[in-house]
Amino acid sequence: MALSAVLLETPATQRWAITVVALLLLLSTRCIYRIRFHPLAPIPGPVFAKCSSLWLHYHAYMGDETTTVHRLHKAYGPVVRVAPNDVDISDGEAIAPIYVDKGGFAKSACYVNYNIDGHASIFSTLSSAYRAPRAKAVVGIFSTASIRSGSDRIYECVDKFVSRLQAEASTGRPVNILNLSRAVAIDAVSSFLFHKSYYGIEEKSSQLSVSPFVDAFVAVGRFFYLPNGVLLLLEWFIATFMPDKHVNESFIAVDGFISQLVDSAAKDTETYPGRLLDRGISKSETIAQCKDVIFAGTDANGLNLATICWYLSWHSERYATLRKEIMENQATQADIQTLPYLKGVIKEGLRLAMANPSRHPRVVPESGWNFRGFHFPAGTNVGVAAFEPHQDPNSFPDPERFLPERWLNPTPEMQRDWVPFGNGPRACIARNLATAELFMAVEKLVQADVLKGARPVKDRIEIYEWFNSKVRDGRIELVWPAGVE
Repeated sequence: MALSAVLLETPATQRWAITVVALLLLLSTRCIYRIRFHPLAPIPGPVFAKCSSLWLHYHAYMGDETTTVHRLHKAYGPVVRVAPNDVDISDGEAIAPIYVDKGGFAKSACYVNYNIDGHASIFSTLSSAYRAPRAKAVVGIFSTASIRSGSDRIYECVDKFVSRLQAEASTGRPVNILNLSRAVAIDAVSSFLFHKSYYGIEEKSSQLSVSPFVDAFVAVGRFFYLPNGVLLLLEWFIATFMPDKHVNESFIAVDGFISQLVDSAAKDTETYPGRLLDRGISKSETIAQCKDVIFAGTDANGLNLATICWYLSWHSERYATLRKEIMENQATQADIQTLPYLKGVIKEGLRLAMANPSRHPRVVPESGWNFRGFHFPAGTNVGVAAFEPHQDPNSFPDPERFLPERWLNPTPEMQRDWVPFGNGPRACIARNLATAELFMAVEKLVQADVLKGARPVKDRIEIYEWFNSKVRDGRIELVWPAGVE
């Protein structure tokens, strides 16, 4: 009361000065606590990152989080504090305790930013109890046996992709292989899971109609660490005052496609939406779950396939080795996923593609956790970015080079550190399907020899390093200088 009376009798300008000084003292005290006395104080990292999460928000927004943190690991070691309550770990030994053992640590709250239409998806939910019945409903459709029985649907999409690529390559103009790879990815995932193709490969425009929808979801990654309420307010502001015609049209097209599929599913347990409806999942949530799988299946595998094509175009000698193996297999008809060099090409492509390069944060449980001499109290956000183990020279000598032959005799460390789909019970539920699509697409491309003579237009692929990475100009181009034979 006495302080209030003094402030009331103080001139307004002085009251403002006192308020500012008090706030500065409060912020300074909090920073000193976080740097010197916080339980995570012993963990090295940039001073600003220890003081404020603004450092992490900035680099996430700019799309350079992964490479920036990679440089920090080189300076500070395998354990780096990147925000007051966040720690990034580069050591592959941390993968098992964080993501695998006893089900792994729980997902961090920021995953709710990937909820769709107000519904938590199989990917975004924080609750194992919520996820379990939904995952159980659809997991069978991703089994090896199910994929094998439905492979004709995927091969049909792949054959159209090869024909389209041959036609575009013959024009002599640069071909955006990313656009075509996204097209075959959405066609394959929709044909296999919904029994109805999106027919993206038949679109003739320079940009696939689903791409603005996909890119809008990808862009959420620049705000991944924001509190959900702040993100929702930001999304409302953008939709209200900065609407994008192409994004709106793309969302309408995808909404219409999926709504029609769900309406016609009628609990058909052979399809993805039918299996969800059969388990009592509401129509609105089923639509949201289907949107999630369309986004993930188009974005990640589109980039993965385009990256593999780009690397094969750079390395004609490795392309020749791959073609020899695939052509010889036409006589024996062995399962393509057992072909050693093809398997190496797929694994190496997934290692280098960085479709999901950044940290997958998890929350340390109540018991706390000890690793590499540091104690992590309950509630700490910890994680391993796939980029780190994928670029670890101890596991992958010359990590930036495309060397499929390294997988002919993989070491235990390579197997441990290869995590393009995550690891543990919360790993990508569609990883078997995604991998099978890549094997089939590369097999048919090589059989047709369509990549012979192809050369990349640019000498590197530049990406925004968000949770789902985005190619900076939306183009991965190949050109055939001598034409197509």
